[in-house]
Amino acid sequence: MNKKVFAENVKIRYSEMDFDLVLKPAVLLHFLQDLASDNAENLGFGYSFIIKKNLAWFLLKYRMEFEDYPEKIYDLRLTTEPRGYNKLFAFRNFNLYDGGRLLGRATSAWALVDIISKSMVSVGDALENNPGMPQYVKREDDLIFEKIKPLGKVDFEKIFEIRFDDIDVNRHVNNANYVVWAFEPLSFDFRKEKKLKTLDMVFKKEIQYGEKVLSQVEISGCKTNHVLKNASTGEDLCQISALWIEK
Repeated sequence: MNKKVFAENVKIRYSEMDFDLVLKPAVLLHFLQDLASDNAENLGFGYSFIIKKNLAWFLLKYRMEFEDYPEKIYDLRLTTEPRGYNKLFAFRNFNLYDGGRLLGRATSAWALVDIISKSMVSVGDALENNPGMPQYVKREDDLIFEKIKPLGKVDFEKIFEIRFDDIDVNRHVNNANYVVWAFEPLSFDFRKEKKLKTLDMVFKKEIQYGEKVLSQVEISGCKTNHVLKNASTGEDLCQISALWIEK
């Protein structure tokens, strides 16, 4: 295996599944985030390196495609690979396996942000041209990020208040919370009968403790489009598009 590809076996607990033993999407996002963090740390550009430069990694977007979304699976094998960087963005891929069976693939885009100025910085310069994160060169097997269209109508919506436990080490809402808020307006029957086939997420703005999030969804058959907004300002925080299949 490519030495930059990092693998980890994860044991899925009952608390991390829904009542039908399907892995909760927010838990999957936590798994991927932790895997990326561990790999970055091992390669020398993780939290302990960037915090000394007053920098933080910020996730910008995901594209996920599932052959079979994890259901009744207790042992998951995850792999990740830093795919490289261009001037302002770094890219990272993930694979999910049940034993030797591929369950799904994901790609992600990240930025390095100056904690003080809140501005993005050059990835190559900040990482001091670390060989663990080479310059990005496209491959045929790379997933392609999908453009998420604005909602044409709002079928359902809910408001959520940011809790202390929603905040992560960067002192803003952890990205895994967004998928919880996005999917919560969907009906119980919709979630009970379907599981994810594809998932696209674009993160636009951070939000702080004590503020409120407005979650809106448009449903078109097995396709759902979501937007999360700052309930006070109306600013978009995150756009999500999901394709579902029958269980």
